[in-house]
Amino acid sequence: MTSSNGERMYRVRRPLAAFCAGAAVAILGGLIGLGGAEFRLPLLIAFFELYPHRAIRINLLISLATLAISAVARLSFTNANEVTSFTPEILAMLAGGIAAAWVGATLLQRIPKDRVLVVIAALLAAIAGLLIFESLFTGTTNFALPADYLIRIPAAISAGIVTGAVSSLLGVAGGELIIPILMFIFGADIRTAGTASVLISTPVVLTGIARHWLTGHYRSRTMLTYLVLPMSLGSAAGALVGGVLAAWAPVDALRIMLAIILAISALKLIWKPSH
Repeated sequence: MTSSNGERMYRVRRPLAAFCAGAAVAILGGLIGLGGAEFRLPLLIAFFELYPHRAIRINLLISLATLAISAVARLSFTNANEVTSFTPEILAMLAGGIAAAWVGATLLQRIPKDRVLVVIAALLAAIAGLLIFESLFTGTTNFALPADYLIRIPAAISAGIVTGAVSSLLGVAGGELIIPILMFIFGADIRTAGTASVLISTPVVLTGIARHWLTGHYRSRTMLTYLVLPMSLGSAAGALVGGVLAAWAPVDALRIMLAIILAISALKLIWKPSH
């Protein structure tokens, strides 16, 4: 529905539900060190009645709120020297990620509505598999590349392109890919990988948001008021709670449980009739 001034109206007005959903997803994500955007996307489609394309763009916008909280929390307790030792890899992943996010945000609108759900479902299923893999191989860096930048820099650029593309196609920060890439391919420890992930994800997410903003996809004030704002506030609060509870959470068991939930969500999206 469109108003007289050209604004696309959003008819679902459940700000409290949006706040609670954002908080719940962020708590779950925080428990395993993620923002939770991959779990939020199916909710935006199924319960908040967004078209898949629109859900991806809104998910990206809400992801920024969680990233901001995560950045403040992580940068306050991480040793800067540990992160700066991976500066070449971080910069290379940033270059690939920003380029892919800009192009991916443009290509998103060209994917037909009847196919975008299949793309989303496939990527969610892949992330579910990655969560299980990370649970089984936590602490392992046997796959790390040799300390040769002629190998590591091209690998980092390629990894950035992949994460930037996934970010633009799912509206996620990309931590579910960036963290295991930094750990298993480049040999970073889990804390350093988590902090570097925030440093990489933030510009990538901002790039996608800027591209969507320039093409006029954030004009609905009703959606910003009744969905984006309350869900962002809930996500920020949930990220703080999840970060505190993470110290006592059985992380590996939670990853496997959430991977199963993600796989089920992917199947439901495939069977869901397109809007």
